[in-house]
Amino acid sequence: MSRNRLPRTLTVLLAVLAVVLTAVTPAAASHSDKPKPTVVLVHGAWADGSSWAKVTSRLQSEGYTIRVPPNPLRRLESDAATIRLFLSTLSGPVVLVGHSYGGAVITNAATGNPNVKALVYVDGFAPGQGESIFPLAGADSALAVPDPTTVFDFVPYPGGPAGDVDLYLKRETFLTSFASGVPRREAELLYPSQRPLTLAAGNDVSGPPAYATIPSWYVLGTRDLIITPTAQEFMAERAGAKITRVKAGHLVLITNPSAVTKVIERAARATR
Repeated sequence: MSRNRLPRTLTVLLAVLAVVLTAVTPAAASHSDKPKPTVVLVHGAWADGSSWAKVTSRLQSEGYTIRVPPNPLRRLESDAATIRLFLSTLSGPVVLVGHSYGGAVITNAATGNPNVKALVYVDGFAPGQGESIFPLAGADSALAVPDPTTVFDFVPYPGGPAGDVDLYLKRETFLTSFASGVPRREAELLYPSQRPLTLAAGNDVSGPPAYATIPSWYVLGTRDLIITPTAQEFMAERAGAKITRVKAGHLVLITNPSAVTKVIERAARATR
């Protein structure tokens, strides 16, 4: 009798298993079969692509393809065009991430690109159409001073329009405001290699914002002295972004890379 019951039990178990597999496996398989999006990281002013190094290594360890194109920091329109053309060479879904001034660049570069499925702002500018970035930094920004020569070194550059200059952050501004929260020795190593933003780029007006049609996320540094938390809150809410607040200064991508990485991964999962 036990010989007859064993096959019958197995038959029932196999039937149940078949139902479970039919109900669950296709959905799970369709999710896992979708490729992870390419993550494009755009750096901001007074920095370069190496500012993303700690975030890049974490995302790569999770199997993401990462690209970190150089942001020229010349004019908002041409900088956005540079990133837009770079994006045109990529296939498949893209998560586009911008830090600081890089946020203004992605706001313009992603407009009309169907491959960009998510925007992530990291202590970033998210201007509306017709706005420029300097006024958006906030009234209490370390850069909002009556005499800009107290925070910037003005350096002429060849081929620039009359009156335009490269803006370098003065050492004290860089160390105490821009790199607030970064270990002093590390900040002192970053200061000499800062890449300047032109005065013109800071005053250029932004075009139609990509966040109007693309879902966005925002990492808000609650101790940011360059783009004030109040200013960030305003821009993030206006963009309809999902906000993550981090106790960090302007270089949250360096001081809190894990927090930034988690938000990027959250945005990436939403594209799948």
